[in-house]
Amino acid sequence: MKHSEMESEPAAAAALCGDALAVMRRFAEDIHTYGEELGLVGPRELDRLWTRHLLNSALLAKKLPAGTLADIGSGAGFPGLVVAILRPDIHCTLIEPLGRRATWLTDEAQRLGLSNVSVLNQRAEEVAGHVVADAVTARAVSALTTLIPLAVPLMKPGGELLLMKGQRVDQEIRDAASTMVRWNLSSPRVEITGPEYETEETRIFRATVG
Repeated sequence: MKHSEMESEPAAAAALCGDALAVMRRFAEDIHTYGEELGLVGPRELDRLWTRHLLNSALLAKKLPAGTLADIGSGAGFPGLVVAILRPDIHCTLIEPLGRRATWLTDEAQRLGLSNVSVLNQRAEEVAGHVVADAVTARAVSALTTLIPLAVPLMKPGGELLLMKGQRVDQEIRDAASTMVRWNLSSPRVEITGPEYETEETRIFRATVG
């Protein structure tokens, strides 16, 4: 099968990945090899795989507390597998309802030699009560009004929500004002990261529970 060209590794990769760069390169290669055929990424995504997906997830990994993480809708492994690669001090539970993607996540974690990954082939609402994490992440899953009620039941009191968001995040925050009150979220804010590593901006919605 012919594969699309993959974006060459940006200079920011070394600064963001440090000692884990070799494993990140392996992950990038595996996505390039299997991504299209398993429906993990579209063909047009490969020419921005590093910038748009890997480094974008690595920026989030820098901000997470040590401990346990639940990643909702892990898909190809952004950000969950990237966090596991870069942060051996975090145990990552990847929650992925699609069977084919859950199998990929399990197999890829093994190929990469990651011992800090668990994969649940379930929906977030099905694992509430079973998964209790210090932090919850999600990327490109849904708007905050929908995502907050899925995420908060997976968190410890005092846990942190770090959700990767697009340019409409300010509107999403306005729309979710009453949802945030209902779910007892405090200090909601948007952090912009990326330019300090000379890579694309990434917006992270952060809030604490209770």
